[in-house]
Amino acid sequence: MSEIEINGIKYIPKNESNQDVPKNKKGMEYCIVRTYSAGVFAGWYDTRIKGQEGTIYNARRLWYWDGAASLSELAVNGTRKPENCKFPVEVKKIILKQIIEIIVCTKKGKDSIEGVPVWSATQN
Repeated sequence: MSEIEINGIKYIPKNESNQDVPKNKKGMEYCIVRTYSAGVFAGWYDTRIKGQEGTIYNARRLWYWDGAASLSELAVNGTRKPENCKFPVEVKKIILKQIIEIIVCTKKGKDSIEGVPVWSATQN
C-alpha cells in the first residue's frame, strides 16, 4: 500500500515517503562530488555545508563514464556516449565523508547525467 485516505486526508507510510529529500533546493546545486575512497557521485549538494563531509540528495554514483575526457567535461558538457556509461540507480540521500572535489554542473551537464539509463550489474 503506497497511501491511505482518511476523512479526505492522504497519508503515506513513512518508509515510502520522500521525507529526507528537501522539496526546496534553496542553497543547493547539482554537482559532481568526488570522494577520497567512496567514488564519484552526482546530485543535489548542499553548498552551505563546509568541510570534507556533505550530503547529496537524489544521488547517482558515477561508476564509469565514457564520452567525456574528465569529470570537469562531464559537468559542463555531459557525455557524448550515454549508452556506454554505468550510472546505477538514484538514491534519495547519501552522506559522504572525505570529499576532495566538488564540481558544479551546468544545466547541459545535469540533464545529460540524469538522462543516462540506469545501469545494473545484472546487465551485460
